[in-house]
Amino acid sequence: VSRSTKMRQAALQSLRLAFSSKILSEFLLERRLMLTDSLEKCLKKGKGEEQALAGTVLTLLCLQMGSGPEGEELFHSLKPLLISVLTDSTASPGARQSCAMALGMCCYIAAADLE
Repeated sequence: VSRSTKMRQAALQSLRLAFSSKILSEFLLERRLMLTDSLEKCLKKGKGEEQALAGTVLTLLCLQMGSGPEGEELFHSLKPLLISVLTDSTASPGARQSCAMALGMCCYIAAADLE
């Protein structure tokens, strides 16, 4: 595993811890586009553990953003990618499970349409 992969995984673990222990919604509002972009890259280009961590961080980010327009925007921008990883039979079971959880939780929290 390359050093950059380990660094991204460490960063994702730090975000998971921070988002789990503090309400940071005001802080995150200004940084949500950068975070969304980074999580998207981890889901697209990462493998296994990195994708699983990205799914978990995405779930926590969605919880932080809440049911308002920011949470809805986050969910709609990453929903196709979550579905892609979830339905990819070559993705690791952990990554698929994490993306399934993220899809369900974000849909519950932030999806405006009932479908």
